[in-house]
Amino acid sequence: MASDMTLYWGSGSAPSWRAMICLEEKGLSGYNSRLLSFGNKEHKSDEVLKLNPRGQVPTFKHGDVVVNESLAISLYLENTFKNQGTKLLPDDPAQLALVLWRTMEVDNIRDKAIGGIFIYTIRTKPEDRDEARFKNTFFL
Repeated sequence: MASDMTLYWGSGSAPSWRAMICLEEKGLSGYNSRLLSFGNKEHKSDEVLKLNPRGQVPTFKHGDVVVNESLAISLYLENTFKNQGTKLLPDDPAQLALVLWRTMEVDNIRDKAIGGIFIYTIRTKPEDRDEARFKNTFFL
């Protein structure tokens, strides 16, 4: 069953890890794994861009279905394989709300804090960095 699935992913990509964990939890460990080299710009190859015009990972292909974005992949797997492996989303509305809230919160923290730190660090010369502003912007 998992042989008709391919996950395109990159080393060090937390969103890729999310998709991989969900595949494993759903018992779909036989999927095709395509590790893409960021250094060689394999995520921007014609093959990947046909599946994901943004050239980002993870990208997941299941038969003719293509899903991009790790949360979308996770929800697709949970919905498509509801009765297989670990149940990823609880049935209880209050528990489901908590899971969704925490999932979104993690994405917000990652995007704002880690993404902001990375962009600030690569775009700002060390001598131009305002460390107090940097800390207040990303950690409050």
